Amino acid sequence: MHETDTRHTILKNGLLIDPSNGIEAVKDIVIEGDQVIEVCDKAGAEKGDRLIDCAGLEIWPGLIDIHLHVSDLFEIHTNTAYGAAEDGVTTALSPGAGNTFMAPALLGAEMDRGLPLNVGVFLGAANVLGTRLNEEELTALFSGTLGQEDRERKLSHNNIVNRTAQYAVGIKEHMGHFLLPDEKIQKLYAITDQANLMFTSHTQDIGHTLHLFEMAKGRHLHLGHANAAGCGTDEEAARAMKQVIDLCRQKEVSGEFVTTMLREGGGCREGLKMAEPARQMALEALAEHVVTILVSDGQNQSTMKGFGDTRDNIPCLLELAENKVLSKKDAVALMTSNPAKLLAQRTKNEEWRSRYGHLGIGAYANITVVEPNRRHAVYVLTNGRLVSFEKRYLRSGGRAGYWVSKFQTKKSMGIGELPMYDIK
Repeated sequence: MHETDTRHTILKNGLLIDPSNGIEAVKDIVIEGDQVIEVCDKAGAEKGDRLIDCAGLEIWPGLIDIHLHVSDLFEIHTNTAYGAAEDGVTTALSPGAGNTFMAPALLGAEMDRGLPLNVGVFLGAANVLGTRLNEEELTALFSGTLGQEDRERKLSHNNIVNRTAQYAVGIKEHMGHFLLPDEKIQKLYAITDQANLMFTSHTQDIGHTLHLFEMAKGRHLHLGHANAAGCGTDEEAARAMKQVIDLCRQKEVSGEFVTTMLREGGGCREGLKMAEPARQMALEALAEHVVTILVSDGQNQSTMKGFGDTRDNIPCLLELAENKVLSKKDAVALMTSNPAKLLAQRTKNEEWRSRYGHLGIGAYANITVVEPNRRHAVYVLTNGRLVSFEKRYLRSGGRAGYWVSKFQTKKSMGIGELPMYDIK
């Protein structure tokens, strides 16, 4: 039976763990199109429905990875998206240092042509400041109010770039790759604050991070891969980790930890490894809910490896519950409801809270079905479409993904199908 013939998809008999809705019980989930239409104890089925037996499995909201390098401009392939989907990620935000205003157009075109997950981008900070647009005009651009004439004169001569440049989630400051002068960082704070974008740091050198916090002056700062500070590359590991955690206690600061670095061993040998005292401090910060978001940062099979791997996401969440660092619901929330709530708060887009990160009625049917003993995703559904089974990507799920940003979800960016030349 072809997927287009299916009336409903029904996930049956799985242990639903939905932190946002406070559910940890065996439930059936009914999907129509791209959204959840019913959650109940026993769903009835009709001819044409597709049933997925989830007995013995756990049904989680689809993982939201807000720091995952997906097809960055310097990446040589697009396999990251497919590997991430196999690992249970259904929504990924790519924070590449090389992400220019072209990134929404280029990655958006890939999404149009067929990706198995929802994608969005953080733009690289230096690239945002590299056009003729001034601070006020950049704020207008990201607010969706900058006129077409100004875009053509000061942003780009490429009409596709001008149409899509505003569709970012935030701006990433990459001190690991370049150092911006203070006056430029102040401009970035002003733009992100006024245009409701996230401002994310490259948190590794604690001295630089403390300086960023001082410059924030009460504006929001999100500490990217914050447990990298506990690797001791720029400061004694435990001391740096304590300072990062103290920053995360501030109301205007949020932070994220990398899953690979939280697991026993502290990281991967081709990336960074946390010192054990610093890792224990990071686990305590999770237990105290000082840090409430986990990310992968990358995949080891990619050119841009980052500090972690999506293959560690599900095992890490399970281990946090097994080791009683957190309850199962609180562990799952780290990559589902918590990032969705943060994105809603910072972008002022309530769709993040209403349709992502949970499996209530009306939510997009982004679902990760986990085999807890084998520690991997058995089924992954993105917007109601089955994209992976037993860690094997399904080609039929290739057009499942949508574009996400500070604005409403876009099911098509209108780029992937454009002809190269228009014969008149």
